[in-house]
Amino acid sequence: MIGKKELPSGWVIKTLRQISVGNKGEYGSNSAAIEYAIDKPRYIRITDVDEYGKLNPKKVSPGKENDWDQYRLEVGQILFARSGATVGKTYLHQDMDCWGVFAGYFIRFIPDKNQINSKYLFYYTKSEDYRNWVESKQKVVAQPNINEKQFGDELYIPLTSLETQKKIVDVLDKAQNLIDKRKEQIKKLDEFLQSVFFYMLGDPINNEMGWQKQKIREVSQVKIGPFGSLLHAEDYIQDGIPLVNPSHIVQGKICPAVKFTISKEKAEELSQYRMVTGNIVLGRRGEIGRCALVTAEHDGFLCGTGSLFISPSSNLNPVFLVHAISSAPVRKVLENAAQGITMKNLNSTIIESLEIGIPPIDIQNQFAQIVEKTEQQKELMQQSLIEMENNFNSLMQRAFGGELF
Repeated sequence: MIGKKELPSGWVIKTLRQISVGNKGEYGSNSAAIEYAIDKPRYIRITDVDEYGKLNPKKVSPGKENDWDQYRLEVGQILFARSGATVGKTYLHQDMDCWGVFAGYFIRFIPDKNQINSKYLFYYTKSEDYRNWVESKQKVVAQPNINEKQFGDELYIPLTSLETQKKIVDVLDKAQNLIDKRKEQIKKLDEFLQSVFFYMLGDPINNEMGWQKQKIREVSQVKIGPFGSLLHAEDYIQDGIPLVNPSHIVQGKICPAVKFTISKEKAEELSQYRMVTGNIVLGRRGEIGRCALVTAEHDGFLCGTGSLFISPSSNLNPVFLVHAISSAPVRKVLENAAQGITMKNLNSTIIESLEIGIPPIDIQNQFAQIVEKTEQQKELMQQSLIEMENNFNSLMQRAFGGELF
């Protein structure tokens, strides 16, 4: 909450520290960890918490047994990400069966059960007021940062009775469950397309279908994005021509940032990096295999410095190619070929040398038709999801403004 706005009778406003106890995480290291073992806790990092505050831990604790108790999470405790691109992200520990310790980029707050329902607090961190507060408190030096003192003493929480808090949580839970079900339906469509791909076209690497195997350079052209020296801070404007870097490729779609664009004049200077409908843009850094199809909506966008793009030949359906590259077998090959220690990188040579089984164009086209129809269904569901999330945000504004009960 930015400032202290008026609330109905019976409501009060308190800082996070007045209703909880906080401490910063210092546990863990960046070293690789073994697979999950029953006798070791999950090692919970920022990257293990998704955008919806749900946990997908991939590692166990790499040791430091003497620290486990100090940083062990209990049900009802909340983690706040304190720095980087994920600053302000939160995670509510609800799984009694998940033995976890939290990493150093988190701050833990333990809610006072006599004052606040922990899930009520968690839902507040999904509200517009909280997002605005996070944005207002970020200190951008090398990276955004909010420290434990700021979270504790400057984040104000609107409070009502525990009974009413529980009612609010129940209402928001029901709305969230509907959203989760719609997301699951969308996920099922993606899984359906993956199944159809392997059924019709097979594994692109093992090529059990016996298609002709060719290297990407034989059936397409690969162009890496411009060097960083060609773009400077002063070149970026708002609402210009978008650049597509890895962060702008989300779940197989291009999601441009309006603040990360360049002028028409600068785009003309970099015209050799301009992408057209039917190209495939691929992130070179971070998550290996992240790619998206350039559609008519994105025609003319520029490939960013952290990406490369592929221009398929007429014998290669771009819909087939983008599904092939994003498939698990191809991603594994690319991960093994990627270079770098701290951050894996792909280059044009690695992509050009990738060899896959390529089905006849008529079979590729049949698959593309199935994708088109499925994507139409998916688009309807996504529009419905957007409406649900907008309604949910409106519901939260009313709930934390004392207008729901």
